[in-house]
Amino acid sequence: MASEATAEGGSSLEFHPMDQFIVKPLFGGDAVSWYTPTNVTLWLALAVLAVFALLVLGSSKRAIVPSRGQSVAELAYGFIYKMVEDVTGKDGIKYFPYIMTLFMFIVCANFLGLIPMSFTTTSHIAVTAVMGFGVFIAVTVLGFVKNGASFLSLFWVSSAPLPLRPVLALIELISYFVRPVSHSIRLAGNMMAGHAVLKVFAGFAQVTAVAPIAIFGVMAIYGLEVLVSFIQAYVFTILTCVYLKDALHPHH
Repeated sequence: MASEATAEGGSSLEFHPMDQFIVKPLFGGDAVSWYTPTNVTLWLALAVLAVFALLVLGSSKRAIVPSRGQSVAELAYGFIYKMVEDVTGKDGIKYFPYIMTLFMFIVCANFLGLIPMSFTTTSHIAVTAVMGFGVFIAVTVLGFVKNGASFLSLFWVSSAPLPLRPVLALIELISYFVRPVSHSIRLAGNMMAGHAVLKVFAGFAQVTAVAPIAIFGVMAIYGLEVLVSFIQAYVFTILTCVYLKDALHPHH
């Protein structure tokens, strides 16, 4: 995708907002294989290191008067713990480490993507689909392990009139298998769209005639992207909690 604007003096400006999402090998070349270290590999590793630094190193001293890092780690821990407890109940607390890991990885990857010249890993469906389908498979297996065949009652709306139940069961079944797709596309789509718009405004900032408006637009959208980065991590996490609740308590 390319956009073109004409600046004063007859010169033209061309920028490609989608180029920031291109996967490139770290050490040169054009071929990308499954084993090739790429910019995606680098920023995924940095996201993991960021989670480790915040949760492990930041809270390693466990001081009575917490440092900034320990305060952030404790706030994140309490926030997600309360979410899991409120949505899934006491039965879901044992799965808190998995949900906490998901949230921290997504939020760190999203915020790292806001650094200029960085790469937003969560804008790629290949990354978000692994997490989305991972949640789907884990929840489905857990549902059958915990409830056996009665897990299928999740699709049978017993409170509805009997003639409508088969139709509702089909709708519930379809919506269940759509979950991992919507779960992953929502995150990737929001991150890609926001960064593309940010790139467009940054390109227009080079045009003298509209530079002040474009710069203000960049600042406003960047602030919005900071908010979106957190909200999307929150949405992904709370939906995971909702799906977990269905697996633990499938009966309507």
